[in-house]
Amino acid sequence: MSIIEDFYQLERPIVLLKEQIDVLGLNADPGARDKIAALRQEIEREWAKIYPDLTPSQIVQIARHPKRPYTLDYINLLMQDFMEIHGDRRFADDPAVVAGLAFYKGETVAVIGHQKGRTTRERIDRNFGQMNPEGYRKVLRVVKMAEKFGFPVISFIDTPGAYPGIGAEERGQGEAIAHNLKVFSTLRVPIVIVVIGEGGSGGALGIGIGDSVAMLENSFYSVISPEGCAAILWKDQNAVKLAADNMKIRARDLFGFGIIDEIIPEPPGGAHIDPERAIRAVDEHLSRTLAALKPVPKADLLEARYRKFRKMGIFTES
Repeated sequence: MSIIEDFYQLERPIVLLKEQIDVLGLNADPGARDKIAALRQEIEREWAKIYPDLTPSQIVQIARHPKRPYTLDYINLLMQDFMEIHGDRRFADDPAVVAGLAFYKGETVAVIGHQKGRTTRERIDRNFGQMNPEGYRKVLRVVKMAEKFGFPVISFIDTPGAYPGIGAEERGQGEAIAHNLKVFSTLRVPIVIVVIGEGGSGGALGIGIGDSVAMLENSFYSVISPEGCAAILWKDQNAVKLAADNMKIRARDLFGFGIIDEIIPEPPGGAHIDPERAIRAVDEHLSRTLAALKPVPKADLLEARYRKFRKMGIFTES
């Protein structure tokens, strides 16, 4: 049984319960609310049996679930008057990343994030959330505008990685990511990062430098995808599960290493089972984190950001 089949077999009882909730939600029956509450409790019991034994490779499949909330879902539910900005003023627009300005809790913010697309056509159009150099340069337009006017930056990460095509390399993929790292490191406004699905390599890091880095509970963040790691180290796609197990890509591992600052809990079954509840959890995190960061003097903000990333990878030998 493949990794994908393995996970989807495990979640089948929860999906069936969720389908019943969806049907009841369309029902005007006065007793529907009690039935929905009972079904939600049943989902919690099923998830309590499944969750402790989930492997890293199964977490990867949850993070990639096609029904998880994407960046535009967060923007549409949490923000008002989103004004998307297109193009890098050098080459083209990159639909793999959404970037613009919006109102959040009555204040203007810059918001950026990968967007994979739902349907096959959308996924192809958005290149499966894999950014080209023009995407990173479009992001720079938005965050520099945010810095000019003192708007905080919110970044949603959900990508398998930067696009590795020949055209992307010809247009300076590596330089574009490196330049973003430099600019984000010294940006004089608060930056809040949330990994909402996949956090793949430099594709994620190019919009992932900030004052607070959080992950949804069932997302993952890694230097390379498990498939890429298996291809390089073992030259065998049957080693994907082994790669995932050894890469320490889960939120709880990265929190322990100090790579991320907070784990945002997901509803039982994962964010795709109850997207609105997952989005509310992210909303609470964003609101609390921005409130804590906005009063911090700019010099202190930059110093703390510098020290945050400098201390990563420190180890001792006994």
